Amino acid sequence: MGCGDFHCSRNALIALNTLYILVSIILISVAATAKYAAVVTSTSVIGGIIACGVFLLIVALIGLVGAVKHHQVLLFFYMVILVLLFLIEMFVSIACLVYSESKREDVITYGWEHQASNITKNEVQIQYNCCSLNGTNSPSDPSCSEVSSNIEHC
Repeated sequence: MGCGDFHCSRNALIALNTLYILVSIILISVAATAKYAAVVTSTSVIGGIIACGVFLLIVALIGLVGAVKHHQVLLFFYMVILVLLFLIEMFVSIACLVYSESKREDVITYGWEHQASNITKNEVQIQYNCCSLNGTNSPSDPSCSEVSSNIEHC
């Protein structure tokens, strides 16, 4: 029995998926702790992190059960999910590299003007100690009264 047979692959998959389960539990617990301790106030960020942790946990359980029971259908779906995740990561990485600084500023400006609520704008202004997005205090921007005296542009 060398490392070319199923037993070696099975043990490697069991170890890898056990590690994935640990990482997903850590991811979920850190996000929940950060929300509970009010370190991060954005519910969508916390929800996204917890959703990623739960998704990783489900994928790891599929891979673990498939490896332990030698269930070919589960291993096939596990492989398909991993390939899809790889492709998504690759496309997101390419998209991040393609966006120039001006494109990022355009996206941020659009989000500030059309998507962000006044609560979100106030939180950004307080956190970054600034008033409005580019120092242009438009009527749609919330009041800058809560921001301290040394105001800068966001």
